[in-house]
Amino acid sequence: MSLSLKKENDIKLLSFDIDNTLIDFHTLKSNFTKIWKKYKPKNDVLLTYNTGRLIDDVLHLVDTGVLPKPDYVIAGVGTLIYDFKKKSVVKEFNEILDDGWDLEAVEDIIKNIDHPISEQPIKFQHSYKRSYYFHDASPELIDSIEEDFAKADMHVNIVYSGDKFLDVLPKWANKGNALQWLLKKLELRASDTLVAGDSGNDTAMFGLEFVKGIVVANAHEELYKYTKYRQVYHSEKEKGDGIIEGLIYFNVLPEDAMVSCEETRAEDYFIQKETNHIVTEKDDEKIGLIKEGYLKAIEALKKNITPLGFSACSIKDNIPNGTDENYHSVWARDGAITIIGSLPLDKHDKDIQQCQRQTLITLFEHITPNGQIPSNVRIKDNMPDYSGVGGICSIDSGLWVVIAFYEYIMATKDIEFLRLHISDIQDTMRWLGAHDSNNDALLEIPEAGDWTDLFGRSYNILYDEILWYRANVCFGRMLEMLGNYEKAGEYIRWSQVIKKEILQNFWPSTQQKLFQSVSFAERQFTLGDTAYLIAQVTPFDFSWRCDTVGNVLAFLHGAVDSEKAHQTLRFMLGSGVNEPFPIANVYPVVNPGDPDWRPYYTVNLLNLPNHYHNGGIWPFVGGFWVKFINKLGLKDMALSELYKLALLNKEGVSEDWEFTEWAHGTTGKPMGKAYQAWSAAQYISACHDLKITKN
Repeated sequence: MSLSLKKENDIKLLSFDIDNTLIDFHTLKSNFTKIWKKYKPKNDVLLTYNTGRLIDDVLHLVDTGVLPKPDYVIAGVGTLIYDFKKKSVVKEFNEILDDGWDLEAVEDIIKNIDHPISEQPIKFQHSYKRSYYFHDASPELIDSIEEDFAKADMHVNIVYSGDKFLDVLPKWANKGNALQWLLKKLELRASDTLVAGDSGNDTAMFGLEFVKGIVVANAHEELYKYTKYRQVYHSEKEKGDGIIEGLIYFNVLPEDAMVSCEETRAEDYFIQKETNHIVTEKDDEKIGLIKEGYLKAIEALKKNITPLGFSACSIKDNIPNGTDENYHSVWARDGAITIIGSLPLDKHDKDIQQCQRQTLITLFEHITPNGQIPSNVRIKDNMPDYSGVGGICSIDSGLWVVIAFYEYIMATKDIEFLRLHISDIQDTMRWLGAHDSNNDALLEIPEAGDWTDLFGRSYNILYDEILWYRANVCFGRMLEMLGNYEKAGEYIRWSQVIKKEILQNFWPSTQQKLFQSVSFAERQFTLGDTAYLIAQVTPFDFSWRCDTVGNVLAFLHGAVDSEKAHQTLRFMLGSGVNEPFPIANVYPVVNPGDPDWRPYYTVNLLNLPNHYHNGGIWPFVGGFWVKFINKLGLKDMALSELYKLALLNKEGVSEDWEFTEWAHGTTGKPMGKAYQAWSAAQYISACHDLKITKN
């Protein structure tokens, strides 16, 4: 069974590197200590630090509260083992290090190396370890150093890491050998052990047969290369947060631990003021309406169950008129978002679960040979359509299906369904990747080529890039489930490149960055230090507008941290994007005469100011908005916004609880089709996120 699908925790010992793994090397900051103290497993999981630092340095980090108290410390790159509870060095281990070790001879050989080298500070040296700064050494040079020691009949252990650190150790001394010795002493197996690291001197830990591992997102290439065939979890987050993420994955910590990593900014005056002015209705009255809406949402969702999967809106309740007949289809985007939102209902409603599965099957059946997911499949004749308005393809359809398929597999644990369709997803990932024509990690999107199919934006679009980041993560995780750790690691690593490009291109900053290429668009930034991810960047210009759904998904999918998410929340609250209901899809709207205005915005009167994609209010986005606020720890505010979302969904053209497609941006009056599947599904998801359901 895949690691991702295992529920039991069989980990008995943790062996973690410290610097840039558990803590930031320069600032010593980390969430690990706080989370470990709060959620430390009740069963006997031994915590071991396995570090290049010397023992006094490690104990100082513990004494000052930077790190929690461990059970053991393996220090000096595997040259010393310290029993923390007994407050003593494990002397038996040092006895095996003396064999063939001659400190003076080591120093003599190092002096003759033909390459700039200097000793590290005395605090990094001891009788079983010599450490040097040795910048940009080639693999051939490291090999030659090892040969020099061999010719001198000295079988030492050479560890080179970070392209600058050289350690010379006794032949039995490295992080892996020391860990193996400790495991034998404690009568534990490598399969009971979870290791974590970020650089080359951690490879020896990962080399133990059957050991499990966490590679943090900031890891050096040398560690990625070494672990690509091994049973490791590639975290999406860096350093301590990446460790917490991995511990949740291996079921050592509960899922709530990651939520606790997102710091609540209760001290932010503006957000606190907003919280103090939330609706004054009694909580029981608000919750009563929310629960009523939850039951109505399930009813609305069931109206969209068809033999081919979820329809975009209820066929029975929406008589087609011209192009409106397109709504009587299984849409890839709508269907995927509906699947994701309705997954909490899996155990309770087999009809909905079957419809989730059938939606995916219908879409997979119509994937083109080159991997394109259809935009929609007509329900009346099972015919696919691969384009939207003006014959433009829908790029985000494929992105959403990859994400929804992963979420479906995670919820159902249907590994056979995954095996059956993983090649389809691989083809789709290749098709999507082909839209990165200049290989800069970001997709180039044609105008009107995503969910805003009558709205003029193109090239690098925030919303699509966030989904591209998430799709790479999801595909990597699915490959992990199937045991393909090499390819999984490649996709997870590529997702980190995408994330960095998103932050560099969409979060403008006046901070100068050395040795970093600057695009034409970046030179034109006039925003200074912005408070949100801007909507669009092209080689020639940029859109400074706030794409609300792109920013909300950025935090929900882990592309930005809680600090940036709080800044964004503060801006969006001040802009009133959640008034009168949550939330308008863009701020500010595009008015006639603006450079961004397009004549086709008047087609069907859809994209007039405050209409449709031009500042309209979208209930399905409102569901993501509630989860965004809740993830920030602002539960009272999230509850208030969920109540407002319930009021919006209750509004109807003909009757209450129509869960309409969208509403006017200023009046809040419902518009679009009634009983929209994704409106109902994302309301259900938001209710579950706040743990407010019919029960």
